[in-house]
Amino acid sequence: MSVIPPGSTIGILGGGQLGRMLALAAAPLGYKVHVFAPDGELVASEVSAETTRAGYDDEAALRRFAERVDVVTCEFENVPSHTLAFLEGVRPVRPGHEAFDVAQDRFREKQFVESLGGTPAPYRAVETIADLESAIGELGTPAILKTRRFGYDGKGQIRISSAGEAASAFAELGAAGLILEGFVRFQHEFSILVARCPGGQEQHYSACLNRHDDGILALTTVPATELDPAHIEAATSLVVRIADALNYIGVLACEFFATADGPVFNEMAPRVHNSGHWTIEGAETSQFTQHIRAICGLPLGPVGLTAPRVEMKNLLGRDIDRWPEILADPSASLHLYGKTEAAPGRKMGHVTYRSR
Repeated sequence: MSVIPPGSTIGILGGGQLGRMLALAAAPLGYKVHVFAPDGELVASEVSAETTRAGYDDEAALRRFAERVDVVTCEFENVPSHTLAFLEGVRPVRPGHEAFDVAQDRFREKQFVESLGGTPAPYRAVETIADLESAIGELGTPAILKTRRFGYDGKGQIRISSAGEAASAFAELGAAGLILEGFVRFQHEFSILVARCPGGQEQHYSACLNRHDDGILALTTVPATELDPAHIEAATSLVVRIADALNYIGVLACEFFATADGPVFNEMAPRVHNSGHWTIEGAETSQFTQHIRAICGLPLGPVGLTAPRVEMKNLLGRDIDRWPEILADPSASLHLYGKTEAAPGRKMGHVTYRSR
């Protein structure tokens, strides 16, 4: 594949904080960014050269957008796969729609990972209440009922503590296109980020130890010294196999549960990831710069740590009111996303701490 040289324009589907940080990473390498997203608060537009506001099904607008850029990427995983397939007929789309086909369906994602030798949580497809009752009988409780599509940050899922809760959970989640996951007893949650270039060159970041509160990432710590190195190696090997099988280009993030028997795959994200925000200050090359390098066919950068220990904390809702004390801390690096409404649980920014 040919290199997309500096001076070119990168098209980003989605206008949130990940798009914002991608645009900020693109600028020092000489790239311009054109954001495409539906109406809404597009914080990525504030740091981008151009914005198209249109729906992901508007093929006329998509074509005009594609003709004004040199390569297309995504800042979130719920861009419709058919949108990406359409754009692939006009410009390179990296990563391609195949990765989104897998990541957008939890059932298909788990089947795919199993086919590559990975171990997901035990699961069953659920289309009817009878399916759910049967699945509970096989997997037991507690269990997690999830939508097969469009869930993130703890949304689209309900914990079922007993068989008597099946009917209400089934009705609440839309009564179709669901998956039941058996409960996994784990010691830690962690993620692996891999960057892959068109030619197959790869770089692997240090494993990220994660803590979630109410389904939302609260804290990431690197290095993940609490994890068994053999489990990190096994998880990284699986992510590499996933990237290779999909001929993936860009940064790919996969989340895992650390169990006594080894890593259990949770989910993949075909994009830069919240648990990789620490890399902006904490790694020699940030995940955002690495993604830009990868999709443009540039050599990947080094991924070593810049400090013995790095922590990244999400700022949710009114946490952003702490900005004066954060700025007064010489070990802290503050990132605010420019969002206007600090709703509870909404990601308003993050702060990274590096130990000396």
